[in-house]
Amino acid sequence: MTTAPAAPGDLDPGACYRAAASRDRRFDGVFWVGVTSTGIYCRPSCPARTPAPRNMTFHRSAAAAQTAGFRACKRCLPDAVPGDPEWDLAGDVAGRAMRLIADGVVDREGVEGLADRLGFTPRHLGRVLGDRLGAGPLALARARRAQTARTLLETTDLSLADVAFAAGFASVRQFNDTVREVYDTTPGDLRRRRAAAAGPTTPGEVRLRVPVRTPYAGLAVWRFLAAHVVAGVETTTPGTEGAEGAEGAEGAEGAEGAGGAEGATYARTLRLPHGPGTLRVRLRDLPGPGVGQVEAWLRLTDLRDLPAATARTRRLLDADADPLAADATLGADPVLGPLVARQPGLRVPGQVDGSETALRTVVGQQVNLAGARTVLGRLVAAHGETVSTDEPGLTHLFPSPETLAAVDPGTLPMPRARGRALVGLAAALDDGSVDLEGGTARADVRAAMVALPGIGPWTADYVAIRALGHPDVFLPGDLAVRNALRDLGHPCDAKGAAAIAEAWRPWRSVALLHLWHTVVDPMFPSPQPPPSERPEEDPCGP
Repeated sequence: MTTAPAAPGDLDPGACYRAAASRDRRFDGVFWVGVTSTGIYCRPSCPARTPAPRNMTFHRSAAAAQTAGFRACKRCLPDAVPGDPEWDLAGDVAGRAMRLIADGVVDREGVEGLADRLGFTPRHLGRVLGDRLGAGPLALARARRAQTARTLLETTDLSLADVAFAAGFASVRQFNDTVREVYDTTPGDLRRRRAAAAGPTTPGEVRLRVPVRTPYAGLAVWRFLAAHVVAGVETTTPGTEGAEGAEGAEGAEGAEGAGGAEGATYARTLRLPHGPGTLRVRLRDLPGPGVGQVEAWLRLTDLRDLPAATARTRRLLDADADPLAADATLGADPVLGPLVARQPGLRVPGQVDGSETALRTVVGQQVNLAGARTVLGRLVAAHGETVSTDEPGLTHLFPSPETLAAVDPGTLPMPRARGRALVGLAAALDDGSVDLEGGTARADVRAAMVALPGIGPWTADYVAIRALGHPDVFLPGDLAVRNALRDLGHPCDAKGAAAIAEAWRPWRSVALLHLWHTVVDPMFPSPQPPPSERPEEDPCGP
């Protein structure tokens, strides 16, 4: 067999060729295949005939393939796949840069703004991303703009000029040239050819098909989110009978739900760079392995916020996780094996706003879930921004750090010590000394948080799981964790729980969700820090 050409970065050409020849969907989004004889690039699972190895090149990103002169395959749509799990999970510069680029930072602040957030010069950042991903920040942002434009062309009736500027292009000419180069067609033809497949939308809505690796335990994500709903900010609706497992793991073209069964829905308000918006997602379990889709609908004040809203939706759904790798490790463990078999593809629900997640975590310290939701509802009513939406029950944005930083802790509906911790964290989030937007290394974020009065390791680690997407965090002192281990026949203290969890690396965050899931079924419990890590109660508090 002829040896495949050298691949950029750490890709093994031989392994990439074998994955592409077998059409293994597990590698979709991990690398992309360029075909020199046709000038197109594909996902590894493309159903087209596998080219000869001498005609194949392998790329770390769709942007790298586009930079090399390849156009997107019209059959497998290689830009419509989950991203590389390493980008989502890695705490290195490339991983942090990808999260910020997906959030639209380059469009809003330029390459200089991106580099400044990461603490590098633009030139050095370009070298790092070129070595790691095969493309620089401008090329990566351009690929994201092209995908955003395709979404708008397929799901809205916006004029082509409006699509161009909403997607982040500087001019209509740049938009037209990019679409022709990436998709080998004009924007008008792309809209006409894909209009029927996009499905109906309500005027003003943008419909997303969020690709996820399968299996995907969507109903478990919904149960977690439903258990933590805050009035005014979030709502949930149970699914209809038979919704579970209704939608299969198809390609990125994807099938709609079978038999008309409706998945469970979760909706919430969004605080975005150019104005408020709303998100609604339909969640159901998707079998695997492969690539499936989660349906989502967005309403935005300004369509320039579509990239940021899309990236935050993916974070909320943990859409870039690799369930097969996690299930393989945890499923072989004698403690967690039965739990993984019962609930394959379990995800760690993320967030749409890291600051909100951190503030909600502090409010929930030392109270049960129902109590935390009550207090948070009062906090939203008193300090949240009122918004007008078309989603029933969505009336407010969660209070911003700037707003809460100016509040007198004594007026908050909680003990004064916790109120002071909340206001102190809000001030740190507002002035940037605690950065939960993805540009700061996770270890540095943790150190900054635990340095604040009233913020202990449990709180910082829980925030790392939910707000920063850390895949390998465990909370051995958590009461629910110890109760779950006891019920599984492994009674132990915090030290014993930590020892048991060593076998679950690097997926201890997923293991944590499996344990929480067993304590209260079907609803997740409210995780509670051990007494030693809770803020000291103020005897003069309310």
